[in-house]
Amino acid sequence: MRATVFIVSLIALAACTEGGIGDFSSFGDNAATIADTSNVEYYPDDQLIVAAKVQFSAKNYGKASTLFKRAIDVAPNDPQALLGYAASSDMLRRFDQADMAYRKLQPIIGNRVEFHNNYGYSQLLRGNLQVARRHFLIAYEQDPSNAYAANNLELLRNSSNYQRRARGDLRGL
Repeated sequence: MRATVFIVSLIALAACTEGGIGDFSSFGDNAATIADTSNVEYYPDDQLIVAAKVQFSAKNYGKASTLFKRAIDVAPNDPQALLGYAASSDMLRRFDQADMAYRKLQPIIGNRVEFHNNYGYSQLLRGNLQVARRHFLIAYEQDPSNAYAANNLELLRNSSNYQRRARGDLRGL
């Protein structure tokens, strides 16, 4: 009789959980959450960077930022990951995160064209046109045949041609 009561109570207890009778764990979760992961392979950072570049090209800057951040977690001093994270943070207007990445990136790659182009573009997005011009000119002087440097200078010229208006000038419209 006691064995029958024990079996019935065990079945009733198993019915209260999401799994079956064999799905018990001593940690309170089901057994699937503590599965053996010893055969999981290392996740190479190149896959993350490739996926992040695809997202950045598709203008999915939030996803790109997340993937570049994961790539930084895998390889903290990877220049591509830092540069991509800074650029995607700029596009999201997260300049605090972009500045952190640029501060870490400059000692790694030095004063290369890529750094000055990206940092200048970051300053352009913030409205710091003089600082942006200084970095664009450094990039252009280092490599006059670089299309990005020439395009950034043209973009800066077009940005400075627009009139600046004081706050509230458009209230009457």
